[in-house]
Parts: sequence; structure tokens; C-alpha cells
Amino acid sequence: MNRMLKKLTISIAAAVVALIGLAAPASAQDRNVLIINETQHAIVQFFASNIGVDDWQEDILGEDVLPVGQSVNINIDDGTEACLYDFKAVFDDGEELVRNRIDVCTIGTYRYTES
Repeated sequence: MNRMLKKLTISIAAAVVALIGLAAPASAQDRNVLIINETQHAIVQFFASNIGVDDWQEDILGEDVLPVGQSVNINIDDGTEACLYDFKAVFDDGEELVRNRIDVCTIGTYRYTES
């Protein structure tokens, strides 16, 4: 009887722990995105602004650039718990590429390619 009660208690505890994990707040979601440059031009500026903002936030790369064939891991989290962001990449030839509504809570990699 004690053994059965102990197993039941362990099972209930495991279920509670699992439910707590499922109810984790959105802020616990991973917003790290590996940005990969597979174009023929270096990315000289990169912006990620959540879709609730009307302007571009600061250049995430700062004084750095993302060379051709290289990647950078960026934590795209502005403290708002937003998941949907617009991306803007500015290339060394002056071309700008904007991509809208990127779900940074579900993707782990974003590739810039020529096509």
C-alpha cells in the first residue's frame, strides 16, 4: 500500500512539473536567431523592430559588419515579450532588404540569400 501511494505521489508531482513547464510565460521563450549572410555583399547594418513599433530601432551590428558567408547569433528581445519582428538588412552596396513579421520565438536561423 505504501509503495502504491509513493508511486502515485511521484506521478502527480511529475505531472505538476510538466504542467508548470507548459505554462511558462512568453518571456521565457528563446529569441536568439542566427543570422546567416549567404549573399554576395556584406551586411553593414541590421535592424529588428517588433511589429508594434513604427520605426527602426538601433542598428544591432553597431560598428561591426556581417561579411559574406559569415553568421552572427543575435538575441532579438526588446523586453516587450513580442515574438513578431520586422528585419531590415542594409548591404555594403546600399541595397536594403526588409522582411516583415518574422516569428523570432519559433525560428532559430534566418538566412539572407541572393534569391
